[in-house]
Amino acid sequence: MVTKLSSKAKSAGSGAKKAAAAVAGDASRLGRAVAAAAGDLTEIVADAADNTLAINPLVGISRGDVAAAAKSLLKAVAATPRQAGSHYGRYLHELARVVKGDSALAPDPKDRRFADAAWQNNGLYRRLMQGYLATSRELNDYITGSKLSAREKGQAQYFAALVTDALAPSNWVLGNPTAVRKIVDTGGDNLVQGLQHLVHDLRHNRMLPSQVDAAPFQVGVNVATTPGQVVCRTEMFELLQFTPTTPQVHRRPLVMVPPQVNKYYAIDLAPDKSLVKWALDSGVQFFCISWRNPTIEHRHWGLDEYAGAIDEAVEAARKITGSADVNLWGSCSGGMTLAAYLGWLAGKGSKKVAHTTWAVCILDAAAALEDSTLGLFNSPAAIRAAKARSRRRGIVTGEEMASMFAWLRPNDLIWNYWVNNYLLGNKPPAFDILAWNNDTTRLPGQFHVDLLGILEHNPYLHAGALEVRGVPIDFGRVRLGAYVIGGITDHITPWRGCYGTARLFGPETTFVLANAGHLQSLINPPGSPKSFFFAAPANHEDPLEWARNAQPARQEGSWWPHWRAWIQARSGERVDAPKKLGSRKYKPLGAAPGAYVLER
Repeated sequence: MVTKLSSKAKSAGSGAKKAAAAVAGDASRLGRAVAAAAGDLTEIVADAADNTLAINPLVGISRGDVAAAAKSLLKAVAATPRQAGSHYGRYLHELARVVKGDSALAPDPKDRRFADAAWQNNGLYRRLMQGYLATSRELNDYITGSKLSAREKGQAQYFAALVTDALAPSNWVLGNPTAVRKIVDTGGDNLVQGLQHLVHDLRHNRMLPSQVDAAPFQVGVNVATTPGQVVCRTEMFELLQFTPTTPQVHRRPLVMVPPQVNKYYAIDLAPDKSLVKWALDSGVQFFCISWRNPTIEHRHWGLDEYAGAIDEAVEAARKITGSADVNLWGSCSGGMTLAAYLGWLAGKGSKKVAHTTWAVCILDAAAALEDSTLGLFNSPAAIRAAKARSRRRGIVTGEEMASMFAWLRPNDLIWNYWVNNYLLGNKPPAFDILAWNNDTTRLPGQFHVDLLGILEHNPYLHAGALEVRGVPIDFGRVRLGAYVIGGITDHITPWRGCYGTARLFGPETTFVLANAGHLQSLINPPGSPKSFFFAAPANHEDPLEWARNAQPARQEGSWWPHWRAWIQARSGERVDAPKKLGSRKYKPLGAAPGAYVLER
């Protein structure tokens, strides 16, 4: 193992213990702070609460973790039987009101499970819905008011949500009025189609409902179509250079480092929402790494190898453009790798990078753990088990990662499709973003182990905790301009963790908070009437204080034009656009999107 974590950093992995504070009540504080700026308390609080139901897809959750969560719930009952009896009595009283038709319980207006008018107009379905809501509410209230530790409360709430979400009446044939109506309309054909879909998913989709009909989308045909060339190919990556769309371009190029857990083309789905095209139309010379989809023979690829690959890409972009340095962009896990590379450059005293953009990327692991229940199951034992599993298997499959991400938000990513595919008998939707998400990749075992080490030891805040390619990393020596983007409703990289990334680069760093989730905050083209964002220097230590003071900086629409002005001002002089891509040394090897993106 060439990437080493020093023993003095082991004490840094205490963020899991702090996670419970967020579970126990930080969500409401976050909602109030951001809502004060956004002007919509109800929406923001609800979105913030969604964030606190995240679990860590890098570590995963085992059967033992679920059992521990169930144990926490049973412990609450055993520890406070009188309180349990009081809640049970109140629950029975509410059920009696439901039966009589006197209950005022109503679902959240945004809860799509109960959107059918029959839930309100039909007495039977209304009572069924209200009985379910009473159960969920009383269980949640009981856990919140229990004497469990904050960590145990979070685990109990996770287990309770897992069970109640699964038992929602909308998930069952006779309990779903839309499904019953369709049975009558189709003579039961929807159930036949649903059974066919179920058999297919049992055989081919790890027993999860398919989320997308990916057949209409073909990479290089109707997605990932921006013209360009592969100008460098190694065993680990292809470097794509895209064809300029303006007569003149800025001298300093932008090199994007996408996540290794997905293929790059989320940024190039279609011309009207292509970040690649937006950058090109801004006069930016745009290069993007396209990571190879590793197999078991690449199990040894780790953080060292990926940092070295970024250096090769940077060298190629510098030589092709004639620029002394480059700007870099890192997203999600790609950003974690980029940070290791920048630390390595700083340790060597090399100045190849001028400015950086960071999208939905958390470099301060402790901030992430404090912001959500990411830490609830991130015990040292769980991380050790995940590392051992990756070393033993040598690879983390895309299907495993996709399954874990689905269980982050089961109502949206599992039960929603259960109803659509199996009860209603519909095909899953044909949607380009979901098709990209379904085009999964694998992670080399060593790289997964290294990412877990970053999560465990938080090396970007602790000098000497990480060694990359033989160089001890002190991220305090990385002094670069930075533009950092987070999403208010991001359940994978919560926005306060992204704000922590901005703070690493100093108080002058531009932090942008978009009113979207993980991918939507990145793919955020102009034109949506619902889009807005906040932009202000990261000059407050507390992200909530930043939110309160960012009110004057609220801007309607997409943040892309804001970033365009920022990156143009930092991309150097304008020169004539190159007539040909590549160079004498880096000759074009084939049209974009290249070959690696097509590998399964």
